[in-house]
Amino acid sequence: MASRVHQPQEDAEFAFILARADVPVLAYFHGVWPKAAAACKEMDPLVSEVADTYRGRLIVVRADVARCPGPVRRFGVTGAPSFVLIDQGEATATASGLMSRTALGEFLHDHL
Repeated sequence: MASRVHQPQEDAEFAFILARADVPVLAYFHGVWPKAAAACKEMDPLVSEVADTYRGRLIVVRADVARCPGPVRRFGVTGAPSFVLIDQGEATATASGLMSRTALGEFLHDHL
């Protein structure tokens, strides 16, 4: 993952990013167990592309579900990969599972 994608290592760091955000945040929740890891590995390049494409209009955060359990609970994440679009601290849209480039783009287009 490129540096343009924030990678909080704990709940407090995730909360800090949300508190400072002046644009919507796309939280990408990933996991390391085998089934999730394979799907997340496919999503990682697309998430980096989103960070490039929406630079200045969207903050992208890649959060490990094990390291950031607070946001997982807060936003009702039940699996990985999962995406939560957050605006002013509130979830405005969610999606889960492996997504194509087109599907991820449509998700963002429909909810930003």
